[in-house]
Amino acid sequence: MVAEVSPSTTSVHLDRLKKAHLVNVLVQGKHRFYSLAGPDVARALEGLSVLAGGSRVKFVSSAPSRLRVARTCYDHLAGILGVLLHDRFRTLGWLSVGSKSKKKDEGYDLTLEGTKALESLGIQVEATRALRRRFACACVDWSERRPHLGGALGAALLNVALKRKWVIQDLDSRALDVTRVGRRELLSRFGLQVLRD
Repeated sequence: MVAEVSPSTTSVHLDRLKKAHLVNVLVQGKHRFYSLAGPDVARALEGLSVLAGGSRVKFVSSAPSRLRVARTCYDHLAGILGVLLHDRFRTLGWLSVGSKSKKKDEGYDLTLEGTKALESLGIQVEATRALRRRFACACVDWSERRPHLGGALGAALLNVALKRKWVIQDLDSRALDVTRVGRRELLSRFGLQVLRD
């Protein structure tokens, strides 16, 4: 382990941090992903790290480059492309955090602007919302350690990208090739520049 403490000790400390509202937890199946509760907590930790004189080692993915750039995660977009789209949709104000359920598991909903933008791509938002599955949620990307868009909306976005030939799926892996058309469309529609692997 990185922290050199037992899993039970780690669990106790994370529970204390959660109760103190210093971290948030995202439950995804049997996994729990913890993140700082906000920019104030991040600033406080950065200040403490300066005082302590420690340096932070940046996470570097060991995933093969083809899988890291773009791939499927079950039935939705993942990798750098998936993370960039998720972040861009949040920045544009297309996604809003849904209300907390009893499980404290937050999903996403679309804003009016987001609904219009995704419908203009050909996504039938109301039909997607009516499916018997979660509409939209953050899905933690294993290669980037940041969220991409999951749920029915994430699947609909992948279907549009495949149908419009923005990406082409490998026959023998989950890797996706971003096409020339895809790079052009991602840049013009979302302001995203996706580099070749």
